[in-house]
Amino acid sequence: MYKRFLKRTFDFILSFKALIVLAPVFIILTVILCFINKGKPFFYQQRPGRNEKIFYIIKFKTMTDTTDAGGNLLPNHLRTTKFGTFLRKTSLDEIPQLINVIRGDMSLVGPRPLRVHYLPYYTVEEAIRHNVRPGITGLAQVSGRNALTWGDRLAFDVEYVNNLSFRNDIKIIVLTLKKLLRPEGIDLHDMADLDELRKENPIFKPSITILK
Repeated sequence: MYKRFLKRTFDFILSFKALIVLAPVFIILTVILCFINKGKPFFYQQRPGRNEKIFYIIKFKTMTDTTDAGGNLLPNHLRTTKFGTFLRKTSLDEIPQLINVIRGDMSLVGPRPLRVHYLPYYTVEEAIRHNVRPGITGLAQVSGRNALTWGDRLAFDVEYVNNLSFRNDIKIIVLTLKKLLRPEGIDLHDMADLDELRKENPIFKPSITILK
C-alpha cells in the first residue's frame, strides 16, 4: 500500500511544504548564484528515474563553465567555486530537487539518481535500484555518503528497494536531518566513474556486509 500509493502522496505534501518554508533561502541563493554564475543559478543534467525513464535533475550550480584552450571543460575541482563548496558541504545545492519531487521525477527517499551513461554497467541485481523513484536522500547517504565505495553504495540501494517501507523512509529522513547538522562522509573530490571501473573489473562486490 505504501509503496504503490501512499509514498507518492507523502512525497508531494512534505516536499511542497518544505519548498514553501525554504522559499526565502531558495530566492536568496538563486540571486547570489545569478551573480556568481553569470545568470545561470541552476544545474540541469539528465538522470535515469523509475524504470530508467530519463528526466532532468535540478540543483543549484556549484561549478563554473570554464573551459581550456580547446573548448573542453576544466576538471571539476578547478571549476568549483568557494560558494559552491559551501553549498555542497551544507547540502543546500540539493534544495531545487524538491521541484523534481513535486513533479514526480523523484522521491524524498530512494537511491540517488546517477549518470545516464552508467546504465549499461549495472548488474541485474543492482538494476533493481530503478524499480523505484530516485531520492534526494537514501540509505547510502545516511550510511557513509561519498565516503563509501561504488560497491557499497549500490549494495545499500538494493537493500533499500528490497525493504522499502514507511518506517524505513522516516528513519532515513531523521538520520538525514541529523547529518545535515553534523556533516560527515562528504568527499568534495571526484569519485572514479562507475563505467570506467566496470571496464577494468566487470564484477566487484561491496566491502561491507548488508544486514538482511
